[in-house]
Amino acid sequence: MVNEGIRAREVRLIASDGSQLGVKSKQEALRLAEQSNLDLVLVAPKAKPPVARVMDYGKYRFELQKKQREARKKQKVINVKEVRLSPTIDINDFNTKMKNARKFLSKGDKVKVSIRFKGRAITHKEIGYDVLNRFSKATNDIATVESRAKMDGRSMFLMLAPKAEN
Repeated sequence: MVNEGIRAREVRLIASDGSQLGVKSKQEALRLAEQSNLDLVLVAPKAKPPVARVMDYGKYRFELQKKQREARKKQKVINVKEVRLSPTIDINDFNTKMKNARKFLSKGDKVKVSIRFKGRAITHKEIGYDVLNRFSKATNDIATVESRAKMDGRSMFLMLAPKAEN
């Protein structure tokens, strides 16, 4: 809340230089802010009495938006890419899928390696575990296993995350 939007009758006032001016009436605080060509901004509305500060509100909002933009620039968005295998995958297909996974990992994305069991293939889950373990061993130079191979319905999953650069 700013200037006339403040509803409290009295506020604990803080000057623009940070010094405490004590408890003042709303009108007196507004007059002091107007004299210094600044705004009266409510910083702690829940306090008893509410705390208001004399400051340049436009400049304050601009600085706040600037900080938020900087924070957004620095944050890293991690995508999860999926690579699907079959329990009876041939070596060339395996190498192609591994090359794709390496490309995703090098870009900084996580990779979800999944095997979908069709028909009676689900009775041989150990074949799926073997394929996923071979995949994780083949990528262990650039990836760490985030979650081990586990079954979920008719599918088996393995999560790989890129290794952190030290």
